Amino acid sequence: MNPLLSRLQPYPFERLKQLFAPVTPNPAYPPISLGIGEPRHATPALVLDALAHATQALAAYPATAGLPALRDACAGWMQRRYGVVLNAATQVLPVNGSREALFAFAQTVIDPTRAQATVVCPNPFYQIYEGAALLAGATPYYAPSDPALNFNVNWDSVPEAVWANTQLLFVCSPGNPTGSVVPMADWEKLFALSDRYGFVIASDECYSEIYFRDEPPLGGLEAAVKLGRSDFKNLVAFTSLSKRSNVPGMRSGFVAGDANILKQFLLYRTYHGSAMSGMVQAASVAAWNDEAHVVANRAMYRDKFAAVTPLLAQVMDVRLPDAGFYLWAAVPGGDDVAFARDLLAQYNVTVLPGSYLAREGHFIGDAKGFNPGAGRIRMALVAETAECLEAAQRIVAFIRNSNP
Repeated sequence: MNPLLSRLQPYPFERLKQLFAPVTPNPAYPPISLGIGEPRHATPALVLDALAHATQALAAYPATAGLPALRDACAGWMQRRYGVVLNAATQVLPVNGSREALFAFAQTVIDPTRAQATVVCPNPFYQIYEGAALLAGATPYYAPSDPALNFNVNWDSVPEAVWANTQLLFVCSPGNPTGSVVPMADWEKLFALSDRYGFVIASDECYSEIYFRDEPPLGGLEAAVKLGRSDFKNLVAFTSLSKRSNVPGMRSGFVAGDANILKQFLLYRTYHGSAMSGMVQAASVAAWNDEAHVVANRAMYRDKFAAVTPLLAQVMDVRLPDAGFYLWAAVPGGDDVAFARDLLAQYNVTVLPGSYLAREGHFIGDAKGFNPGAGRIRMALVAETAECLEAAQRIVAFIRNSNP
């Protein structure tokens, strides 16, 4: 067996399963889960129609590079959304969702034969970043988010010795679980560091279309263009239809950016056997070419967060995020694990302990430092508003009854 498999950490939901194993939820309440970030709004009819009319695509093997129509649709969306002009043939590549692509990308760009190969990621973080780094033969460095910086990372805190060995940097904007958006000043700093040390930046932007202010979140390629970096050197952005269009089961997204890197990524993916189904490609074209369903979806999230956030803010340190569909809340007493366990037992509501999404210290095995997710929980407001409100009301009752 691959010995690197032994370095993988238990996935957060496996840890949650173990935590909840001895718990008997209160049967007086029907179960409500705010644990998994799986979109639950209705899939748009235009996507279903496109799938139904593309069954003939099952008769042929799909090309890994994707249909020209799909790459054109992706490039067109990038231009409308970010004002970024891309060569659809060389700077865009369809992928089977951002999760698969983020993992595969690390296998493509990491050179494990180099001493102290390092991958930098925010902390807390989307757990695929860590697994991708470990299985590529690299060591993760966890850069903690700073509440004083709107839960963005203070990149100046990363030692120069770490940057000198860094081959890949994962950026998540809007962030999971914090909902923070990386500002232009940080992008400028990261591009300068990439130029100096030669590492690649993977910008995970799968939550970009669920936001709560008038101005949409800044994207990595957008920041590059505004800073005069239209060649996107060492920069690749990852996006997905799962959250934007409520199609997590379709596993459809794309990557865009540095043409030289994408050429090598396509080579890797050709051997990896990760071509997107022709049916899914047809449905993806329909989704990327339509914005009306995205506007409607965003409005539902805005209404939901406007109703739930003030209610929870009565008893918790929580605020409206920049973007995404998570609330990142501090729990009274500071024990996120006990909070999640007892909330399930007493009120049958599932939330995810923040410490499960983060690591202590900076490197695997480093017991120093702190866990920046400790004392917080992540709540995924993916269900309909009434169910999310019911969950919020139970959480308020739980906290008030626990702290009379």
